[in-house]
Amino acid sequence: MAFAKITDEALEELRSKIGKAPSRKTPPFYTEINTDAARHFAHAMGDDNPLYCDPDYGARTRWGVQLAPPCILYSTDNVCSGAIEGLPSIHAMYAGTNFTFHQPIEVGTKVTTHSYLKELTEIPTQFAGRSIKQVYTTAFRDQHGVHLADADAWVFRTERDTARERTERGGKYEKPTAETIHRYTDAELASIAEHYRNEKRRGADRLVWDDIRDGDTIPTILKGPYTVTAAVGFMQTWGSYAIKNNRMAFNYYEAHPGLAAPNQFNVPEPPVRVHWDNDFAQAVGAPGAYDFGPERVGWLAHLLSDWHGDDALIRRLNVQIRRHNVIGDLLRCQGRISRKRIEDGRYFVDLIVWAQTQTGEMSLKGEATVELFRD
Repeated sequence: MAFAKITDEALEELRSKIGKAPSRKTPPFYTEINTDAARHFAHAMGDDNPLYCDPDYGARTRWGVQLAPPCILYSTDNVCSGAIEGLPSIHAMYAGTNFTFHQPIEVGTKVTTHSYLKELTEIPTQFAGRSIKQVYTTAFRDQHGVHLADADAWVFRTERDTARERTERGGKYEKPTAETIHRYTDAELASIAEHYRNEKRRGADRLVWDDIRDGDTIPTILKGPYTVTAAVGFMQTWGSYAIKNNRMAFNYYEAHPGLAAPNQFNVPEPPVRVHWDNDFAQAVGAPGAYDFGPERVGWLAHLLSDWHGDDALIRRLNVQIRRHNVIGDLLRCQGRISRKRIEDGRYFVDLIVWAQTQTGEMSLKGEATVELFRD
């Protein structure tokens, strides 16, 4: 089948919505962050931090309550996590988020959000030729009106056929073959398992300000090798606006023409299946089924929380997704301190963060700011 093209008319129609809230808003996966939601989201990240998983532990910390991983906010607003509008049947690839966190996300928080389309920029890409960067701004507040966080999140809208044709001609990605797909040896898997056994979480061991040096690296954590099981695990706790079953699915596809594409049995399925359907992922130009952008941003938040411990908070996390992280990829999440600074009596550490695949290719890169509490 042939997919839609980006037309000037459709682009202008979408451009007219800049500064406005989306015309449709799908229900979020979570409206309230309860203890189970916090634990499930942490576990979907591969994070067993008791601050996120154990109410009794949280009560003994400076916060006096169990917290949730900061990127759980993706599950409270579908616009921030990729449910954008306009350009029907044009593929949307999640490409990054710039989070500013004003408050910790406490268990018991009821989240309300407000989003609007911030900008559209046409960017030529090696991957798909004509590409549109579509950016939304979202503000998150709790049930008392307290401002929790802000996020600029963006997707790239690409023509599926163009992306696939470029891949077939040797564009940004090569279509994997039996010879190029990495098969892990027992020795490699043993090394990965050893690394996981030795990953350490700082927890209640307070990070000492005087021990921090500009240019120092922070401990590396691994994510992967990525599997379909991992994708299912993330979907169970993150949710997706397009995942519907039976009557609800057919009614939803009828209400949103162009959303679903037929599978090999000619049955409509949503585009989110690129995360587990290898054939469909390659049909839209990806090298294969790949993970979720918000999932990878959450991995870098996990990298930071393992390092900074209970007596600190991520204040800013700005992450660009640089390539597809396909089934079988292993990521090394890393960070380096760029500077530490004291402003108005508050202690901040700025970091460069990134993740590379098993072949050294850059999968993620970004910047972060962590605030340390010394009282």
